[in-house]
Amino acid sequence: MKTIETIEQYNEVIQNGKVIMMFTADWCPDCQVLKPVLPEIEAEFSDYQFYAVDRDRLLDLFTEHNVFGIPSFIAYENGKELGRFVSKDRKTKEEIAEFIRGL
Repeated sequence: MKTIETIEQYNEVIQNGKVIMMFTADWCPDCQVLKPVLPEIEAEFSDYQFYAVDRDRLLDLFTEHNVFGIPSFIAYENGKELGRFVSKDRKTKEEIAEFIRGL
């Protein structure tokens, strides 16, 4: 999973194809639980590009997109938001896969 470094990069990346943004932080225990299964999710949904957005580096982006809980996911296709899985609750691999399938 690639990492978004700037708000400008985020805005550029979401314009090109199918993208899933994972909003995360290094200190988030629920986010760390997902790390081992993320490669499996990326492989299963290879028609999407996956990116991580770090809360501590891009807090303004979190606020702008109303992401107040992590881990959270927002999906885009060519700049249009397809859906979001945003909450403070821990997410399972199955819940994430179900979210993506439902887009």
